[in-house]
Amino acid sequence: MNALILTCNTGEGHNSVSAAVREALLARGQNCEIVDALSFLPSGASEIICGVHVGMYRHMPKAYKTGYRKAETRPMSFEENSPVRRIVALGAEKLHAFVEAGGYDCLICPHVISSLIVTETMDRYPDMAVQTCNIATDYTCSPMTEDSRLDWYFVPDEGIAGDFIDAGVPAEKLVCIHGVPVRREFYSRIPGPQARRALGLPAKARHALMMFGSMGCGPIAKLTELLADAIPRDAYLTVICGTNDSLEKKLKKAAAGRENVRIIGYTEDVSLLMDSADIFITKPGGISTSEAAVKGLPMVLVDTVASCESYNMRLFCRRGGAVTADTPEELAELCAELLKDGRRRKMMSERLAGRENSAEEVCGKLMEAYPSEDEDGYQTEKATV
Repeated sequence: MNALILTCNTGEGHNSVSAAVREALLARGQNCEIVDALSFLPSGASEIICGVHVGMYRHMPKAYKTGYRKAETRPMSFEENSPVRRIVALGAEKLHAFVEAGGYDCLICPHVISSLIVTETMDRYPDMAVQTCNIATDYTCSPMTEDSRLDWYFVPDEGIAGDFIDAGVPAEKLVCIHGVPVRREFYSRIPGPQARRALGLPAKARHALMMFGSMGCGPIAKLTELLADAIPRDAYLTVICGTNDSLEKKLKKAAAGRENVRIIGYTEDVSLLMDSADIFITKPGGISTSEAAVKGLPMVLVDTVASCESYNMRLFCRRGGAVTADTPEELAELCAELLKDGRRRKMMSERLAGRENSAEEVCGKLMEAYPSEDEDGYQTEKATV
């Protein structure tokens, strides 16, 4: 297989899923590259899409929520000459040339935008010999997914398969997997005391980890202030600010003198930090919640944007692996209670246990379309899509 993953640089979540699938394919001896789908659009279009998405998500969450809800109830048209169709059509010729030049035979889309660009490209160039798929990165069917026409749609929980069918995705194209794909490192766990020592924390200390995505958005400042006062004196709080440099500076200044509060910026040590933590305070992004679920790490979820993330929060709260509250004050109190209640944390962790490697599940399904060698070294044809 020579796969091309078309991510979308509107946030690190889609890139993380792309990395997880690529990692699994490479481990199976397959070829795989990751490219930003927006790079096939004219530079102006790409910059506008990224700028609007990131700007609204970080600075205007209420407007982002309104836009998402409108997209759910009144989907934008993907008919010929519609605005969306015209935008994605701008990338068709360039993507086709890239796929042909690279000899790719599998296109993997972890974003609706890339799914629509691939759909338009396949319509314009029907002789392209590739299999195609969409990987949902949230626990819902995102608006306009049904407008794409790909071979497979990987659904991260069988309980939401009906949402895709109701939206118009053919049932026979759905493949249910066990969670949003996350990198292999999250499936290995370092014992808590060992992880805390590696981070310079007391081995027996209780530890709360807070992270609100790579963009560091949400009520982090308010929650940090409240949590610093609410958690037990012998407990520690680590706050990850992601790429939000101004927030990092602000919190470091506010936390000066508090030895049990640590403020860090963007980090590659999320897996280790999760291993060291007793609870995880986060917005309910599809990737961060899936990473925590794989770790069996109890979650306190903060609904900051109320878009697709609301569905993620609903699923994990219903499963018993997460809890939430309405106000920052109630959230801080809830976190303090959980840090004191080891029995409840254990119960929540058990509700998250037993998840299979969904990136491996994706790879296994995709590889069914390719010939394999039998015991004598001869190729055996497999079913094609």
